[in-house]
Amino acid sequence: MSDFGIGAGGLAAMFALMVLRMPVGMAMLAVGYFGIVLMSGSRSANALLVTEAFSATANYSLTVIPLFILMGNIASVAGFSRRLYEAAFAWVGQLRGGLASASIVGCAAFSAVSGSSVATAVTIGKVALPEMKRFGYSDALATGAVAAGGTLGFLIPPSTGFVLYAILTEESIGQLFMAGVLPGLLLTAFFMLTVTLVTMRNPEAGPRGAAVSLADRMLALFRAFPLLAIIVTSIGGIYLGVFTPVEAAGIGAGLIILMALAMRKLAWNVFRGTLLDTVRTTAMLYLIIIGASVLNPFLAMTHVPATLGEAMTSLGLGPYGILFMIVVIYLVLGMFMDGLAMLVVTIPIFFPIMMGLGFDPIWFGVIAVILIEMGMITPPVGLNVFVVKSVAHDVPMATIFRGVLPFWLAMAACLLAIVIFPQIALIIPQAMF
Repeated sequence: MSDFGIGAGGLAAMFALMVLRMPVGMAMLAVGYFGIVLMSGSRSANALLVTEAFSATANYSLTVIPLFILMGNIASVAGFSRRLYEAAFAWVGQLRGGLASASIVGCAAFSAVSGSSVATAVTIGKVALPEMKRFGYSDALATGAVAAGGTLGFLIPPSTGFVLYAILTEESIGQLFMAGVLPGLLLTAFFMLTVTLVTMRNPEAGPRGAAVSLADRMLALFRAFPLLAIIVTSIGGIYLGVFTPVEAAGIGAGLIILMALAMRKLAWNVFRGTLLDTVRTTAMLYLIIIGASVLNPFLAMTHVPATLGEAMTSLGLGPYGILFMIVVIYLVLGMFMDGLAMLVVTIPIFFPIMMGLGFDPIWFGVIAVILIEMGMITPPVGLNVFVVKSVAHDVPMATIFRGVLPFWLAMAACLLAIVIFPQIALIIPQAMF
């Protein structure tokens, strides 16, 4: 069998293992290890496993992952996420579909402390879905807004997606974080516009909330101010060059723990559970990174990335034609593949192609993350849909998927805008550096 055949067979085996519900990181690790055994022998495979596992997990930049996860977990258990939602509702709740828009704004704000789409969808969903049900919102709009809003956790910094992309491509985490700010705000605006259009078509889907006085709005904003100040401090410090991303994560996590302790919102048993949850999530992400570190050398040995790159460029479609092909591949993969797995498997293949065509690596990182976000709400997998289903037990899956469709189209529109106007993603990192 040719080297390319071995590589293609390895990828097929990896997908099969994922279908059989083997953890993503372990599937990549198994295929990479045994593939190298097949091609170079067990001695080379053992040496690569030891060196790559150590070098991947010893990367100082990866420290941002557990710190930002801890930051988001503390914000959730201390009740700060509810304050974000209440502030958003006070300012936009009186609009048509205001509760759904408030859910999206709350997701956007919480994304700036969690870095996880799943955590964002669960945290805001537990607060927002009962409120929307109480006010008579349609199940489709309510669940669709939370599932789509949760995906912002993968785009708005601190994003685990950007951290993994930076590790895989050796790009700057700080630049990638800054590149996600304007696209994240633009996508939030597109989601809110979608809520408006849905409720204009069907006013009963999202009735207006009660008007809130300016004094009550300011009070709600004041209650959310401490967490907003931590967000601004962390992200602003990175932009101004005061902190590195790792230092910003440490400062943010430290400040939010001190704030929770000062407000007596963090009992020891709660804090212990939060630490354990942070360790579990971090271990899962590190296993994916180790698996990718072993799989990628195997793919390089089989020349799969180079062969696919040559095949795509030989079609004569031009740079944007090839970009369109990659977009379609991501959308298809998103139908049945986990987002993080899709990122670590595809970036080593697509990144060299994009760089050879002259595209900006930071810009492509934003494009890839948005495409993975779209996969999070695409049937039949749609990870965020299943997460919302775990909160809204009585809502059928078909209803949730129907509810996310308008938001999926909004994400496609946002993606098109960033392709046409790359400066949306690049203007802040270029000003920063």
